[in-house]
Amino acid sequence: MKIAMLFAQEAPSWRNVQVADLATALAGLGHEVTVHGEEGPATPVPPGCRPARLRSTSENRTTDDGQQPYMGDFVDALRAEWDYSPPDLVHAHSWRSGLAAVLAAQPAGVPVVQSFQGLGRSTDQQAGVERLVGKQAALVLASCGQELLGLAAAGVPRSRIAMVPRGVDAGLFQPQGTTAARTELRRIVSVADPSVGNGVADLVAALPWLPGVELVIAGDLAPAATERLRQWARKREVEERVRLLGAVAREDMPALLRSADVAACVPSHASWEVWPLEAMACGVPVVATAVGGLTDAVIDGVTGVLVPQRDLKHLIRKLRLVLEDDTLRTSCSIAAVDRVNARHTWPDVARAVERQYRRLLDPPVPARRRARQVEPVVHDGVRG
Repeated sequence: MKIAMLFAQEAPSWRNVQVADLATALAGLGHEVTVHGEEGPATPVPPGCRPARLRSTSENRTTDDGQQPYMGDFVDALRAEWDYSPPDLVHAHSWRSGLAAVLAAQPAGVPVVQSFQGLGRSTDQQAGVERLVGKQAALVLASCGQELLGLAAAGVPRSRIAMVPRGVDAGLFQPQGTTAARTELRRIVSVADPSVGNGVADLVAALPWLPGVELVIAGDLAPAATERLRQWARKREVEERVRLLGAVAREDMPALLRSADVAACVPSHASWEVWPLEAMACGVPVVATAVGGLTDAVIDGVTGVLVPQRDLKHLIRKLRLVLEDDTLRTSCSIAAVDRVNARHTWPDVARAVERQYRRLLDPPVPARRRARQVEPVVHDGVRG
């Protein structure tokens, strides 16, 4: 199968890592995968995949109205290539890539598969494009139940939505391996998405009620956001127990996660990254807010604990429960690894995506049509 994979460099880097890992896994299944998009340090062309002509990130400019000036050029380049050598299908990731895919693939008659990896909340423009792309795509892959409901509410026919879980590199993220150095304090690890509402301020606010516990935060926050977080910690007199690491290289994340007693992901709205699954793959219980895909990833009381959003008292109680209950942490650790290995490894996710591709390209024949196509039976030379 010839697959054209599109990604957008302006998307959060973890999403592009997901695209690269999926492309690599599909290539491993024997498919010919071509990667189109902007080249950047976080998204090298995956092994086994053919790179298209990629634009440099220095060209990633925007006009006063927020439009990408190279979108037309990108669409024209895709059309020219697909007129000459069309793929069997196009799989776009993120709303901008989806728009380019729909505009370029329709004249060539190539079906578009769309993954949003979380519906946007930032602008009316993004929401409008997501609705347009969702309705025009031949198939939309949702990564969690809430995203599926959001797509249906946006007008995407339910028959054209399928759910495929997110993937985890279980070879990189696993319980065995080196562990980052730590103090004698019990440790909560979190990863701060740069977006507003990542919940790390709530974790800092919980520390005064969690003596003997340190909070380690990874993530490339803006300088202003970092300073606000430091001031928040000083105000609560816990600055000595809050460590802001900044950006952490992907290859160093497993060791950091394995050093945690608890991983905490407590955003205030339905937006989530893949790192809680990576923590689970490392055998770390996750405390998470019951929003978005976190309700699919974390099984309450089994692989971790779910808490209501923006409920500080409840968050403190649940963090204390998991930190102080060795038996609960051990059972959650075992169950978390089992869950990731059962449904989130890249070979399994790639096979699930492949099944959806084949369903799109070779849809099953309805039972009534199959019945009409059955050859008549011949009895003793008489056709019956």
